[in-house]
Amino acid sequence: MTKTKVSLFERAEQVTPPIAQRATKLGVTKAEGSYVYTEDGEKYLDFASGVAVMNVGHNHPKVIEAAKNQMDDMIHAGHNVVYYPSYVELAEKLNELNGGDKMVYFSNSGAEVNEGAIKLAKKVTKRPAVISFKRGFHGRTLAATSITASNASYREDYEGLMPSVYYADYPYAYKSGLTEEEEVERCLNQLEEVFKFQVAPSSVATIVLEPVQGEGGYIVPPKQFLQKLREICDEHGILLTFDEIQTGFGRTGKMFAYEHFGVEPDILTLAKGIASGFPLSALIAPKKIMEQWPAGTHGGTYGGNPISCAASLASIEILENEGLKNAQELGQYFKDQLLQLKEKYSTVGDVRGIGLMLAVELVKEDGSPNAELLGKLRNEAQEQGVILLGCGTDKNVIRFIPPTTVTKDEIDRVLTVVEEGLKH
Repeated sequence: MTKTKVSLFERAEQVTPPIAQRATKLGVTKAEGSYVYTEDGEKYLDFASGVAVMNVGHNHPKVIEAAKNQMDDMIHAGHNVVYYPSYVELAEKLNELNGGDKMVYFSNSGAEVNEGAIKLAKKVTKRPAVISFKRGFHGRTLAATSITASNASYREDYEGLMPSVYYADYPYAYKSGLTEEEEVERCLNQLEEVFKFQVAPSSVATIVLEPVQGEGGYIVPPKQFLQKLREICDEHGILLTFDEIQTGFGRTGKMFAYEHFGVEPDILTLAKGIASGFPLSALIAPKKIMEQWPAGTHGGTYGGNPISCAASLASIEILENEGLKNAQELGQYFKDQLLQLKEKYSTVGDVRGIGLMLAVELVKEDGSPNAELLGKLRNEAQEQGVILLGCGTDKNVIRFIPPTTVTKDEIDRVLTVVEEGLKH
């Protein structure tokens, strides 16, 4: 009797809990460039990129070479014990990319580095409160969950969380129906109400936000909103923290999204695309802030792993040499084509994004969120060998996160698949 082959999905179902949610049931054994390959030998065009991690594509040869070379020399020594080249070189490079006069602290994940940012802000300002934004996503550890407000399900049954957290409105003109100017004014007025009725600005250590919201729906704020937040923080001695975990490392066509807005944060958190899949995150702030963070008041065993740092240096080099330019040019092409779909199909309510961080908001005929269409499009895309992800509080936004090394032909294939789904 022939033994039935058990899939990776079926095996995982027996030994991993449902909390480890997957977007697909695909069992993948190999990945290269813009593609992943399944245990059945099928090839899928991956426009999820490991959820905005593989920003220079899967298994880029230069990243693999850097990691292998580092592995030959040293796998781990502990950044709390010794100094090693890739750690120092990456800190120097990130300092350079962010204008100099900065210091860098390495952790392992986005949630972990956001925890560090909260601790840094509280330690330096000696203030208790944090303000974050509705629809913002910052991670799933307890403090990161406390400042996350993209969906109540992330918080359900975990209350109470970190105290002294307050939430402000983030500009979303498409949703409010206002002009961008009116929406910015509305959100700034609401922030003033937070100061007036809930927490005095003199009690706020930091205002934390994604310069382009990710999980909340790929929402791009008007420049004047971020610029005004910078002024408010300066006025009240509040540290402005940008969570660029999803928006960093070429995702928006620049190394960091804040470069689009003419606003520099006091604290910058980075992860995801930083090291092409190797666990690494970074917290960056001016020396005058970081030097007030006493030794031993924060830490971690694996932060700044030598292999991860080597992979990051290689990833940055690829972005500087080709990825950023490609993300700008093909990102604009991709967005222009999506806007054409918006003109043709009433179910496309909005097209937004920067670089290769793009999204389409799907709606019903009455303009209400169309989560059903999103599910249908993703399923049909997968049947045709394309992996897509959704996002948004109403689960009706399809997001496109290809690597910065994507080709025009690959984008055109995805556009064809999406349009076929919109036709019926």
